[in-house]
Amino acid sequence: MTIGLTHYLVVGAILFVAGAVCMATKRNGVGILMGVELVLNAANVNFVAFSRYGKFSIDGHVFALFVIVLAAAEVGVGLAIVLQLYRLRRSVQVDEVPLSEAGIGPYPDADVDPAPVGVAS
Repeated sequence: MTIGLTHYLVVGAILFVAGAVCMATKRNGVGILMGVELVLNAANVNFVAFSRYGKFSIDGHVFALFVIVLAAAEVGVGLAIVLQLYRLRRSVQVDEVPLSEAGIGPYPDADVDPAPVGVAS
């Protein structure tokens, strides 16, 4: 039995689903980063498989190399954020981060609206 394109696509799909489930279920920042890495590696498997078995010559390998570089940068930035979160909160649980302090959620003072952009307060 020879290993064909379908086998690689199945492995890529399994990696993708495992990464997506990991990102959806983990509350730990490091666990979420691991899920992102699994999804990126699933894309790499598919790129290289299509490059090998398709008519794309070396293009899939080049894309895989770019994804590896992107993943390395993502790990650096992501771990810096997780370490900063641990330094400030002594926890890396992402659901314990108050979004209002990050400027994402609703304003802490619901009665006071911020000044519009360009208007001095």
